[in-house]
Amino acid sequence: MNYKSRITLDIIFKVVFKATGYLVLALLGGIFAMLVYNSISFFLDVKPLDFITGMEWAPTAKTPKYGMLPLILSTTLVTFGAMIIAIPIGVGTASYIAIYAKPRVKNILKPTIEMLAAIPSVVIGFLGIVVLSPGIADLADLPNGLNALNGAILLAVMALPTIITVAEDAIHAVPNAYKEASYGVGATRWQTLRKVIIPAAAPGIITAIMLGVGRAIGETMTVLMATGNAALMPTGMFDSVKTMTATIAIEMGEVPYQTTHYYALYAIATVLFFMTLFANIVGEFFINRFRKYHAV
Repeated sequence: MNYKSRITLDIIFKVVFKATGYLVLALLGGIFAMLVYNSISFFLDVKPLDFITGMEWAPTAKTPKYGMLPLILSTTLVTFGAMIIAIPIGVGTASYIAIYAKPRVKNILKPTIEMLAAIPSVVIGFLGIVVLSPGIADLADLPNGLNALNGAILLAVMALPTIITVAEDAIHAVPNAYKEASYGVGATRWQTLRKVIIPAAAPGIITAIMLGVGRAIGETMTVLMATGNAALMPTGMFDSVKTMTATIAIEMGEVPYQTTHYYALYAIATVLFFMTLFANIVGEFFINRFRKYHAV
C-alpha cells in the first residue's frame, strides 16, 4: 500500500470512529431529553415533592395517587440486600481465583462464572419462583416467598459474574513487586492480600461493585417475577415489594397514551436515571481518591 492510500485510510477510519463516538453521545442525549420532556408534562399535573414523598402509588384508583416513595424504598431495599450478599462473595471469590487457586482450577472456575452472566433473567426469575420462594416461605413460615429477600438473593446471583470478573482482573493487575516485597518481609498470603493487594486493587474493586449495583438496580424481569409486586411501604426483607423497573414494565404496556399515568412512568424512569447516576458519581469519587492515594 502506498503512502497516499495509507493516509486516506487513516482519515476514513478517523471520521468513522469520530462519528460512532458522537452517535453514542447523541443517543444518550436523546434518551435523557425524552425522559425530561415527558417528566415535565407529568409535573404540570403533580408537584415533584408530592411525587417523591408520596406514600401511595395507585394511579388507576378512582382518585389517582402518584406517590413513588414505596417504589424508591423497595428498589433501594432489594438492591442493598443484593449487594450485602454479592460483595463479600464476589470479592472473596475473585481473591481466591487471583491468589490461591491453581492454574488448572482457575482455568475452569473463571469461564464457568462468566457463563453465569449469559443465563437469561427470566430463567433466574423462574428458579426464584419454583425453588427459592417455597424454601423462604417454609423457613420464615410465610404464605409465599415472593418478597424482597427472594429478589435480593436472585439479584446477587446475577451481579456476581460481573463483580467477580472485574475484581479478579483488578487483583491480578497488581504488580508482582508489591507481592514480592510483602513476602520478602515475612508476610503471609492472607496478610499480603488484606494489607497490600486489596488496597492496591481498590479502584478496580470499587468499579466492579458499582457495575454490580448498576446490574441490580436496573434489572427488571427477575424482580418482576420474584418480589410479589405489592406497591406498599416495605418494613423488612420478608415484605412483598414493587421496584421502579417492575412498575414501568408492568404498567407501560397497558396505560393509555399521553395521560398523567403515562407521563408518571417516564418520571419514575427519570428518578431511576438520577439514582444510577448518583451511584456512579459516588463510585467515581472513591476511585479517584484511591488513585490519588496510590499516586502519592
